Amino acid sequence: MTRTRAYALVAAAAALPRLAALLVERGDITAEFVDKGDVFAQTLVASGTYGFVPDVPSAYTQPLYGWFLAPVYWVVGRSWATVGTAQVLVAILAALLVYELGLRLVPQRAALAAALLTTLHPYLVWHDVHMNRELLDQALAVGLVLATLVAAQRGTLAWGALAGAVAGVAILGNVRLVLVPLVLAAFVALRSTVVPALALLVVSVLVVAPWVVRNELSVGCVALTTDSRALWKANNEHTLETLRAGGWIDDVPRIPGSPPTPQEAWGVYEATGRVVPVDECEQMRFYREEALEFMRDQPGEKAKLAALAAQMYWQPRVTKTEGRAGSGSWLDIARDWVEPAYVVALLVLAAFGLRRVPRHYLVLAAALLAYNTLAAMLFAGETRYRVPWDFLFAIPAGATLVALLDRRRQ
Repeated sequence: MTRTRAYALVAAAAALPRLAALLVERGDITAEFVDKGDVFAQTLVASGTYGFVPDVPSAYTQPLYGWFLAPVYWVVGRSWATVGTAQVLVAILAALLVYELGLRLVPQRAALAAALLTTLHPYLVWHDVHMNRELLDQALAVGLVLATLVAAQRGTLAWGALAGAVAGVAILGNVRLVLVPLVLAAFVALRSTVVPALALLVVSVLVVAPWVVRNELSVGCVALTTDSRALWKANNEHTLETLRAGGWIDDVPRIPGSPPTPQEAWGVYEATGRVVPVDECEQMRFYREEALEFMRDQPGEKAKLAALAAQMYWQPRVTKTEGRAGSGSWLDIARDWVEPAYVVALLVLAAFGLRRVPRHYLVLAAALLAYNTLAAMLFAGETRYRVPWDFLFAIPAGATLVALLDRRRQ
């Protein structure tokens, strides 16, 4: 199959089911369970301020998703069709990158199978058309792995810099990846030379630095995000019982007498037009210290939380919380049966395909999966944090699938 035909097939496999999901969900795309980045993007387009409220800059979320939405809103407006179309295009890009990654590791048909296995993931088909910052994670993750492997193979400054640039952008989309450049640089240094590894580290810092400097100048503190309350929600004395009871960390009781968060202040602004003063930096330091104090003073409780987070991160069945979208509908059937069946099959195929992919790829994949598991144990584990990285299993799984088809044909 020519590259053009392969691209067309992969693009169609990515686009068609998502467009169908978009049409089904069109009434909820811009109305239900939208990300904070959506609010930031609207404020940026309307006032030039990146934050919840005009003339009040904020760093209360990772910035990348809002930056992705803002040009869409500015050029074609905010609607289910414009947002959905832009996000479907990102899904197509991610699938094509998986194909390109596979071409460097396995035969072409196996690379094609890997791309199809990745993009037809049931969770992603539904999730990719809804507003969520994890949409960008998969495309960036695949690009990161691809650039890192090429940098390690060629040992050039340019490819090391490109891997660092992708890593920096990925951090701006997901602060959990802040230490990933260290993992990637170590891999590149061991496989190649120190030069591309150093380039990777330096460029990743340079990409992130302007956002950090902006926060110091406009918000008042050096930070990737001031939302350390999210860290506290995942690490306090009520978290474990909340998760065991079927809630999510957003359901953890707030600290009595605590001031309104920037998001809560935005709710007041939306309802009344009144601007509530909020010290984001002070709240960031306060909640960060509360979370660290919990981990220091209650290591046993934190160990239980970490174990539960790892379980929630890796379980094939989608985590079902009380406030989940589509609770009690056909979506719960998909969460209970379709998604687990797909993930288990993917993992089984991947296990049988480990000997069909290069060893250096397995080392990099294992390092990244271990890193993300540790990040989940520190913050919180959830299906949506793991699925963007499931393409790592799709490469060996695609090789196994093609081998089985060939054996059956013979």
